[in-house]
Amino acid sequence: MRADIPNKLYFKIGEVSKLACVEPHVLRYWETEFKEIQPRRANSNQRLYRREDVETVLQIKALLHEQGFTISGAKRFLTDGGQAPVGDVTSPPSTNHLGQIKKELQAVKNILNKKQ
Repeated sequence: MRADIPNKLYFKIGEVSKLACVEPHVLRYWETEFKEIQPRRANSNQRLYRREDVETVLQIKALLHEQGFTISGAKRFLTDGGQAPVGDVTSPPSTNHLGQIKKELQAVKNILNKKQ
């Protein structure tokens, strides 16, 4: 995924948090939602993420924060081998779509005004 992941076997939650630019509580939440993230526990009960886990975290962050997936859409994306589910990507509407929506709303407004 990213070339700037240090070449280590295990990463602590603080390190993964800094690499992914998300808070540790977000990582803990993602662990409950995505079975692909399964950090090991040290004897001190501290989470130890493998490089594979870090790459998955970065992929999940990209899906949720950059591509606009929902949690369920990102789950399906990961389980379906990287195929985008229809209707779960919330990309911003283009100006072409906005113009069409505006026209339709104006038509509805005109109809409602005529009935009054």
